Amino acid sequence: MSTPSLLILAGDGIGPEVMAEVRRIIDWFGSKRGIAFEVSEDLVGGAAYDAHGVPLSDATMARAQEVDAVLLGAVGGPKYDALDFSVKPERGLLRLRKEMDLFANLRPAQCFDALADFSSLKREVVAGLDIMIVRELTSGVYFGEPRGIHKEGNERVGINTQRYTESEIARVARAAFDLARKRAGRVCSMEKANVMESGVLWRQVVQEVHDADYPEIALSHMYADNGAMQLVRAPKQFDVIVTDNLFGDVLSDCAAMLTGSLGMLPSASLGLPMENGRPRALYEPVHGSAPDIAGQGKANPIACILSFAMALRYSFDMGDEAARVERAVESVLADGLRTADLMGPEGGTPVSTSGMGDAVLAALDESL
Repeated sequence: MSTPSLLILAGDGIGPEVMAEVRRIIDWFGSKRGIAFEVSEDLVGGAAYDAHGVPLSDATMARAQEVDAVLLGAVGGPKYDALDFSVKPERGLLRLRKEMDLFANLRPAQCFDALADFSSLKREVVAGLDIMIVRELTSGVYFGEPRGIHKEGNERVGINTQRYTESEIARVARAAFDLARKRAGRVCSMEKANVMESGVLWRQVVQEVHDADYPEIALSHMYADNGAMQLVRAPKQFDVIVTDNLFGDVLSDCAAMLTGSLGMLPSASLGLPMENGRPRALYEPVHGSAPDIAGQGKANPIACILSFAMALRYSFDMGDEAARVERAVESVLADGLRTADLMGPEGGTPVSTSGMGDAVLAALDESL
């Protein structure tokens, strides 16, 4: 297979800073492991708007469709708050997700032992936590029609439509079941079948896919509001959670804080396989653009580094190399190195964004 290709869209705020550390990791693989990547860079979000008047140019969108994987930093910032909704920085990210048809959003929530005390929950509740939330990403209430703000009589009415086809539900269910086969073999499907017809269909289709093709996977169903409570009460009961776009947005952020810091959490958004067999894919840290600390060397690059590790695993079938990166991160944290977001009451050795990158690279060197 040809040299793997990556498109880097660093974006706004701390995006360029954390992505610079990922670029160093990519270069390390080329020089120390003989694993080369064809890397190109372009603009997204506010940076793209400043240059082109749109949050994602057509040329960039076309390039994203051609490469094996896209690595994205972050988009947005107060500078763009007054823009029309149609050209806000976040629309660039939504366009990538929609036009690449990235229907399965993978949001791992893993609590590294060295950070178990950073969670707002007790150590015994979160220590060893390793769950995966699979969020449907290209349909549901964020994309359904009709939508908008309309005038009815003397008042305004906001309308958004929750809409799912059975094929959209089935394909994200399959993604969840396939992941469970490589993990602990359990899937919990979350919806609101008690009050929403789309939830009734969701539950029916997930069960049908399970019964037809994945009978060995332990499947359970749960209302999404109860799921939120259970994530806080006893999160380690879950292995893989599959849910729709809206509930997935809420539940994955809830799960994120179980680990102690948004700066630690990666994500992958996957679509159908391309001609070369690799899935269309976009990888990005869960954290936002954090404009209040941009340019100060305070940003935590670990989530972005771990997003690259997810690319190694899911786009390039390099699970061993992904694990190498993950072990390097774990080793650095165990040594007590901390960016500003990880400085807790027990202290630690403060490092800058590039300092954390230095430490991860040193740990990678030690893995050889």
